[in-house]
Amino acid sequence: MRKAMTPAETVKAFLDVMMTKDYDKGLALVTGDVEYDNVPIGKVAGPDGIRAVLEPFFAPTVTNEYKVLREVSDGATVVLERLDRHLLADGWVELPVTGIFEVRDGKIVLWRDYFDAPTLMSKWPAG
Repeated sequence: MRKAMTPAETVKAFLDVMMTKDYDKGLALVTGDVEYDNVPIGKVAGPDGIRAVLEPFFAPTVTNEYKVLREVSDGATVVLERLDRHLLADGWVELPVTGIFEVRDGKIVLWRDYFDAPTLMSKWPAG
């Protein structure tokens, strides 16, 4: 019998899969009522809401990396300070991000990311 993942392991497994843009596999790690709050941009609900935001946004990326710089866990809550790196046709875009996740019964129920939107948008292709 396989041991259940801790909340931190669940979140890191989710990010590892999302780096590859395998949305089906990644979204299997969230609840049906997950809240995804991209604080400077907006909030969506459910796996379909996450897909609707991320699929078109990350379409121009060749490679994605989420480097965890610091991790704090308290029960079901996981806080990650990350450096999100995205390789586009003309080079890397790096964005410091702090993400807060809540995990319930082995699945992510809340994903809230804080970052500086102008930093990202000034380097991201229009579209």
